[in-house]
Amino acid sequence: MRGPSRRIAQAAVTLVGAAVLVWSLQLLAPGDPARRVLVANGVGNPTPTQVAALRAELGLDEPAPVRLGRWLLAAATGDLGRSWRSGAPVAAELADRLPATLRLAAVALGFALLLAVPLALIAQHRRADLAARGLVFLGAAVPSFVVGTLLLEVVVVRLGIGRVLADGSWGGAVLPAVPLALAAAAVWARVLRAAMLEVRARRHVQVARARGAGRLRVLLVHVLPGASPPLFTAIGMTVGSLLAGAAVVETIFTWPGVGPYLVEAIVARDVPVVQGTVLLGVLAYVVANTLADLAAAAVDPGRAR
Repeated sequence: MRGPSRRIAQAAVTLVGAAVLVWSLQLLAPGDPARRVLVANGVGNPTPTQVAALRAELGLDEPAPVRLGRWLLAAATGDLGRSWRSGAPVAAELADRLPATLRLAAVALGFALLLAVPLALIAQHRRADLAARGLVFLGAAVPSFVVGTLLLEVVVVRLGIGRVLADGSWGGAVLPAVPLALAAAAVWARVLRAAMLEVRARRHVQVARARGAGRLRVLLVHVLPGASPPLFTAIGMTVGSLLAGAAVVETIFTWPGVGPYLVEAIVARDVPVVQGTVLLGVLAYVVANTLADLAAAAVDPGRAR
């Protein structure tokens, strides 16, 4: 098995393994889940009878392998169970919130590319290399929630630009996308800069220079395309951390996406919601990495071996 088929098979195995790990984490959580659910629903001191009845209702009295198998089969069909807190289907709740999160992620990815590629190109010039690298390191060092809080305080509250309560629209995604884009752009710019320096030393680039090609043409025509496969890989690898950071940024900007839903579930210890949300993030991470790997292999067929 080679090429795309092998990568798709690896992605499937990774997704199944991650799903098993995500489900197994609940076994390490302290306390009785049934008791936590009763307390979260206002039952101050649940009786053993109440706890036993809820355990039976939630299927917690069955052996762990049975519960795992049932959950995996249901997840494969899109059924992520029901929230212990509200009783609503987790898949339906995520489906309602996912478009806003995808909208925010798309804007952040666009901003990150618009920042990363010019920074990497500027860094090829010796005089501007130090300044460009300084900006890159600054973007990587400052956490996204710090940038988000500063933007909310200065731009929205003091300058009156934007809205405190986000509406989930494309226009409203501009400000929350900035802290996410800065962190991603810092990683991508470093990867692209290193790849471009490597490609510049290759023979075909030296030949192009010897034939009189200008600096800009060499960078855009000969160097940048050859350095794009590592960038594709970096983009795929960053999607997972981008979605994880989006949960914090969405909460800061009250963005109506998956992030606040996950944070509320963690506080309430709503295990089905946490499992479903984390599994969705793992799925996005695996799919993004697989697509990035396939794109890199299409640009550089030697990577497919």
